[in-house]
Amino acid sequence: MTAPTASRTTLTFPDRADALGHFFQRAGEAPRLIAYDDELGCPLHSALAAFEWTRAVGVLEDTDLLHAGRLGGETAAAVIERRRDGRRTFIYFGPRMDAPPADPYEGTLLFDEPGVRAYEFAQRVHAVAHFLRATQGVGGVIAMLTKRAPELRHVSRALAAMFADPVPQVSNHMLAGWFATGGGGILFLPTVAGDPYVYQEVGSDS
Repeated sequence: MTAPTASRTTLTFPDRADALGHFFQRAGEAPRLIAYDDELGCPLHSALAAFEWTRAVGVLEDTDLLHAGRLGGETAAAVIERRRDGRRTFIYFGPRMDAPPADPYEGTLLFDEPGVRAYEFAQRVHAVAHFLRATQGVGGVIAMLTKRAPELRHVSRALAAMFADPVPQVSNHMLAGWFATGGGGILFLPTVAGDPYVYQEVGSDS
């Protein structure tokens, strides 16, 4: 029995519509994340470090579903879905500096530590709305046009595979990404105006 080997594909598109068309075709029904600001995208330079740190200290879990996220150089914020006592709950995690002056009336304060504040919500719409109030959506992604948000472990695995051998001259600003058990694909914004859109996909071949 042989171990699966990782496959990787990189394509470039001069046209935005063609790039997005290819992305959605490849994504199919897979859970996906789409940038809130489609001109800025979501910077991924600190993504792996943020995932590893939050998982190491027990803030996020591999089986959490990622409904919204922002991964800045110094701060990060996220909305995750987690099963608790047989029910779905949505939790916002973010730095205290990003929290609006008033607590959200829709949510319950879960914990308030020096570096992070968390609120629990019964409904996804309230959790995502708080995320957008707290971050203004700058550099964020949201699970949209999909039946299910991606699992954190699938997002982390795909990013690790791509960044293990990064392609030169790729902006690392994600416009859209899909993440599933067998692999994932990310569409990156151009580095500068006039450069092509870059689509990268990783998967496992038996």
